[in-house]
Amino acid sequence: MKKILSIIAVAATLTTTSCIKEIEPQSSTITVDQVKSAPGAFNNAVAAITATLCGEFVYGGGDNNYPYDLGIPAFYLERDIMGQDVVYVYQNWYTYWYTVQYLGPSYRMSQMPWTYYYGWIKSCNEVLSMAGEEPAEDQKAGAGIAYAMRAYFYMDLARMYAQKPYALAKTGEQSVSVPIVNENTSLQDLAHNPRATNEDMWAFILSDLDKAETLLADYKRTDVYTPDQSVVYGLKARAYLEMEDWANAEKYAKMAQNGYTIMTQAEYTDWNTGFNTPNGAWMFGMTYKTDDPQILNNDADSSWGSMMCIEINPTVSGCGYAANYGQPFIIDRHLYETIPATDCRKKCYVDFAIDDNIEIADGDGNPTPEGLEALSAYSNHPDWLINTGLAARGYGKVGGLPLKFRTAGGEAGRDNQYIGFVVAVPIMRVEEMYLIEAEAAGMQNEARGIELLTKFAKTRDADYVYGTHNEAYYNTTTSKFQNECWWQRRVEFWGEGMATFDIKRLQKGIIRSYAGSNHTDGYRYNSETTPEWMNWCIVQTETNYNYDCTNNKDPQYPGKNSEEYVW
Repeated sequence: MKKILSIIAVAATLTTTSCIKEIEPQSSTITVDQVKSAPGAFNNAVAAITATLCGEFVYGGGDNNYPYDLGIPAFYLERDIMGQDVVYVYQNWYTYWYTVQYLGPSYRMSQMPWTYYYGWIKSCNEVLSMAGEEPAEDQKAGAGIAYAMRAYFYMDLARMYAQKPYALAKTGEQSVSVPIVNENTSLQDLAHNPRATNEDMWAFILSDLDKAETLLADYKRTDVYTPDQSVVYGLKARAYLEMEDWANAEKYAKMAQNGYTIMTQAEYTDWNTGFNTPNGAWMFGMTYKTDDPQILNNDADSSWGSMMCIEINPTVSGCGYAANYGQPFIIDRHLYETIPATDCRKKCYVDFAIDDNIEIADGDGNPTPEGLEALSAYSNHPDWLINTGLAARGYGKVGGLPLKFRTAGGEAGRDNQYIGFVVAVPIMRVEEMYLIEAEAAGMQNEARGIELLTKFAKTRDADYVYGTHNEAYYNTTTSKFQNECWWQRRVEFWGEGMATFDIKRLQKGIIRSYAGSNHTDGYRYNSETTPEWMNWCIVQTETNYNYDCTNNKDPQYPGKNSEEYVW
């Protein structure tokens, strides 16, 4: 939009000859109507909504190429490491969320989501303002995309900031989320714009999705990087799951599945295309481009690939926070050990038994033959994995290293991060819809839910037996059936940004401290209930100037390891 306005502004200042009619206005002020009428303005504004989901430095900009200024992928990591399933072994860029420090309203970490999400919402509002309440035929799809994306952004915000999950409103425990800003909100309104209640927020989200469903009815997209009607169905399934409207959650999850196929075991574990390339299961995603600032700047180290892709040549490239700088995000050991050997998803993480049973390197850090042989089951470059493990300061092991998210471009990408980190990242996969369908069905009729859950689980593990993953942890907030659903979601979507949302939705505690834990010493926190630190703080500047906006509690750093939990 800034580029569009700049072009219009320049055009408005050009001098004209006497035979050319002068153009209004004859000033440097650009009106909304002129933006609407600029050639291609509407379509460019629609494209701008999804253009910065990843790849751009929206928060820092300029030379401030923070490795947590990643857009949606950064929020995946920040949310997931607040729980238990993703371990941040060395404390650096993402330490704030893992250790629960410096997340209060006066810190940069609170400003960042506000800058991103309300910036994206502003882009949606601009499109909807341009389209009006009754969009022209050629603007219906663009308006539908704006409604769908605004619902998606508010859905994230509602789950990040709400003090309690929506379902508790049924028991009278009302909660609030964030202020709603739409295309009709005036500047004067912003000064007195209280946080919406959960009920009002989710009603607003569903209203947007209803409009998107209608407007996108005839829209045919060319790739998975913009939402279509199937994604709207998926977003409705997410919303109704959160609201515990089981019938509608099941209905829309089923509708969303049409046209998609569950990833095969081979696709899930593919060494070249694993979770870097859309396939028949991807409903919605985002992608890096070769000319993205996050790829071109800072040796591409401020990108998702740098954080999650560990197969980068240490001698040719030598880059990557996860691969070579000692800061990989790895799987929690207990979660890994609950995955049966027959489950294909276990192949996405290096076995902890390798560290327990063999020496992966000699005293000089050189890979041993035994180490190379063991790690050849995960990569064509087992020596690189040993390098990654040894580089992980304070860890020095390979157990739990992730191979779920592979570098792009084959061998060329593994030698060159400017190719390897140009990956796609999933936002919604059809597997989520199958698991929502199963959970929602089971909450109405448990036998039917177990049947659906078992059918899905067998796509990952032919030997799956229902009832083996009933981990209630400290509480019994959910049934044995719902715990089984949760376990499947934890394993299926590891690293995809859903962990905190599920912990809050199901009112679970977390466990990092237990015998053999691989969580970083000093930050092995256990919490018998959902920790308050998962309720993100609103940035102080919002509450300073929005006089009716309240805030969540400043997260309290536990300060030490908890007593070990006995499973």
